[in-house]
Amino acid sequence: MQLLQFMKKIYLILLLLTLFIAVKAQTINPQLSNTSIAQPQPFLFTVNTLNPSARGWSLNYSGGYGQHTVTPLGYDGVDQNVSVKGYLGDKFTLIASMGVGFGTKGTINSLQQAEVLRDFIGGNSVEGIRIGASLGFRREFNSDKVALSRITAAFDNQQWKFGANVRFEKAFDKNRDDLDVISSLGVHRQIKGAFFGGFEVVGQDLEGFWEKDEAEGGARLLIGPSLNYVPFASRFSFTLCGGPIIYATRSVTELNQFPVRELPTNNGFTMKFNLGFRF
Repeated sequence: MQLLQFMKKIYLILLLLTLFIAVKAQTINPQLSNTSIAQPQPFLFTVNTLNPSARGWSLNYSGGYGQHTVTPLGYDGVDQNVSVKGYLGDKFTLIASMGVGFGTKGTINSLQQAEVLRDFIGGNSVEGIRIGASLGFRREFNSDKVALSRITAAFDNQQWKFGANVRFEKAFDKNRDDLDVISSLGVHRQIKGAFFGGFEVVGQDLEGFWEKDEAEGGARLLIGPSLNYVPFASRFSFTLCGGPIIYATRSVTELNQFPVRELPTNNGFTMKFNLGFRF
């Protein structure tokens, strides 16, 4: 418990520090004046391919705190994550990340993930629609191995940012679903200058609405506000998002026997932030 309380304090300090840095940090490069549309990753739960104006490499530091939650909606405790995102050429984008989680029960776990995405429609102009797909692999906090693929869609202009994912996951564990489908949607609208606000919605195991024996406990929904700030002429970006996690259904499988990935029995919440730096 002492470790958890300490990590909560560190998390709060880092959250305030990253907000201060995102507001104050500037760069002398005048070509980066239109950074609101050039940031690598405007959303926290919805992954996008790189906008043509953001093609380069970036380093992202993110953290979060959650209760009664599981991957990918969050971590039950405090988690810290570092990732790199970069352009490989020919509309290919690479994302690689690793994280450490400090659980509410005193456990310490790690996560690793790598994914390659590519635009197949659009992606030639700074503004407009981009539609792509990806392949990747993740080792989760509970050590489950998961192969993943997703369909991505994004739209950017000076006032709006849209992102959407449909992710397909295959966990190599007999007590997990044969195939998980996870959907997400993010919307940002310019509030003033480089400050954007909106929301993100994530749906996991939605087949629980019509399958009574859904293997992982039923459908789960996350919806919450999302804030994004990219100072003009800056290489930094800052995103904050969080909200309640609603366990919308309960499957027969969960009621009779918990799978290896033990699921919470109450609704939960998660709060996450991201500090990005473009090289």
